[in-house]
Amino acid sequence: MIKKYIKRKYYLNKIAPFMDKGVIKVIVGQRRVGKSYLLFQLMDVIKKSHKNANIIYINKELNEFDEIKNYKDLIDFVKQNTQARRKNYIFIDEIQDINKFEKALRDLNARGKYDIYCTGSNANLLSGELATYLSGRYVEFKVFSLSYSEFLLFHKLTDNQKSFLKYIKYGGLPYLIHLELEDSIVYDYLRNVYNTILFKDVVNRHKIRNTAFLERLVEYLADNTGSLVSAKKISDFLKSQKTDISPNIVLDYLSFLVQAFFVFKVPRSDIHGKKIFEINDKYYFEDLGLRHSITGYKQPDINKILENLVFLHMRIAGYKVTVGQLGNKEVDFVCEKDDKRLYLQVAYRITEENREREFGNLLTIPDNFPKIVISMDEMIDKGEYKGIKQIDIRDFLINHV
Repeated sequence: MIKKYIKRKYYLNKIAPFMDKGVIKVIVGQRRVGKSYLLFQLMDVIKKSHKNANIIYINKELNEFDEIKNYKDLIDFVKQNTQARRKNYIFIDEIQDINKFEKALRDLNARGKYDIYCTGSNANLLSGELATYLSGRYVEFKVFSLSYSEFLLFHKLTDNQKSFLKYIKYGGLPYLIHLELEDSIVYDYLRNVYNTILFKDVVNRHKIRNTAFLERLVEYLADNTGSLVSAKKISDFLKSQKTDISPNIVLDYLSFLVQAFFVFKVPRSDIHGKKIFEINDKYYFEDLGLRHSITGYKQPDINKILENLVFLHMRIAGYKVTVGQLGNKEVDFVCEKDDKRLYLQVAYRITEENREREFGNLLTIPDNFPKIVISMDEMIDKGEYKGIKQIDIRDFLINHV
């Protein structure tokens, strides 16, 4: 096992209250965001607190575990490696590659002598099957690519404009600490990760034949990050490009990309009535570096890039995020967690020409929840306009929420 890593304390602290409890810990997220290393960190925590712990480890990405193909194989492997007089801990990496894995988890969990941890890279498969077979007996933790604070820690950087530009250009996949942060090197690696996600987690899993359309769809989402899109709009665009794909097929392919944690679908909500609209969603990427490996990093895209970053930051912080609709006005993000609510507007720069527009939508919201405009203006003092805060994006990503 590779044991050299940088601790991701945020996730360790979230999982800690459930360790040695009778619930299965399910760690989900896109490939290469660090789920395997999080398992190693959890193993080390267990070894320190339980000197006699017996660790049963399975990694479906390694050839040595190829013989574990279905739930019966999994149960047999665990039984063969169980030690009766020791506390047994089961760690399974990429569990969705084991057929009917949920039956094995139910069986092993029911025996009451295992503490079980597993990771997976398919949202629908995991949540759907586990909810059916293990309702109330598992807890799910979503792992994201590195936050800005984690990026600085991993790369041993200080917070400044140069470091921030590296983050928005190359993204937060943890493995980048082993590479020179240069375009030709980083994007070669990221394109390989993109191909693995696309073909292993989408094409192969869903038996997709029209891979050319899938790739064009991803390119469309990259070009339209943060824009309102619908299946019909995408279908109509493709027809104009001599590609005839029905809206239903578009919806299916979009859902496959969401299930693989490659993109997030963000619905619109009515700020007054909290109603969720059924059409015209926005899509943001799990990792900006992967987006740029598809469409290229372009300075004119800076507004959508900053929006994507703020969205990810709020999701990492555990907020439910929607796009706010107030009549014909739009608020970039309505963020809710427990009894908290936060309204966010994101802009590259605030100028005299756009100040009224960026703050104006927030000013029309008739409640007292915090409202913030986030921009790339480096301010010595926090700005404010008619009672609404303006915060520099680096400050927001490090110090807020």
